[in-house]
Parts: sequence; structure tokens; C-alpha cells
Amino acid sequence: MTRVKGGVHTKKRHNSILKAAKGFRSGRSRKYGLAKMALMKQGQNSYIGRRQKKRQMRTTWIVRMQAECKKNGINYSRFINGLVKKAILLDRKVLADIALSEPGTFKKVVEEVLKA
Repeated sequence: MTRVKGGVHTKKRHNSILKAAKGFRSGRSRKYGLAKMALMKQGQNSYIGRRQKKRQMRTTWIVRMQAECKKNGINYSRFINGLVKKAILLDRKVLADIALSEPGTFKKVVEEVLKA
């Protein structure tokens, strides 16, 4: 049986890695081994970043609500506690959007919570 050489497939695999690493600095975009490691690290950082983005957004929503709550004479923790007691099923994202775009509506929500 004749020997099968894998040069074509190896070259194709190498080129796909190098194409994905385009734009990386120095050898990380030109050398297969460095490019492969750089892409693996990039994938790890992307995975981590997608989770961190969710945490950061939640923090941003809370900060926006805190600012609006202070204007309306209630602190954030009491506001959230009041929402739970009143069974108002609005999440932090929606509440932060209301606080930012429609302060009057947010004030009505705060008044409803204060009745509790």
C-alpha cells in the first residue's frame, strides 16, 4: 500500500488558523504555533468576557435605579424589598430603563412601593 501524505490537509488547517489570527501582533499572526496558542487564549478571554458583561450590566442597572430612588426619597434596598412584597414583577433591566427614560413612571412605581 502506498504512503498517504497529509501535506494538503495540514496546510489547509494551518492557513485557517493563521487567517483567524489575522490582526494579532508580530509572530502571533505569522507563526502557526504562536497563532494557535493566541487563538486559544482569545477564546478563553471571550468566554470570560461574555460572563463579565452580564455582571457589569446588572451593576449599571442597579446604579441607575439607586440614583432615581434617592431622588424619590427611598433607598435601593427598601425599594427592591417593597417590589417583592407588592409582587411587582419588573426586573432590574426594565426598571433601570424606566428610571432613565421615564422618571415620572418610575416615581409612580416608587409611590406604589411606599404604600406597602
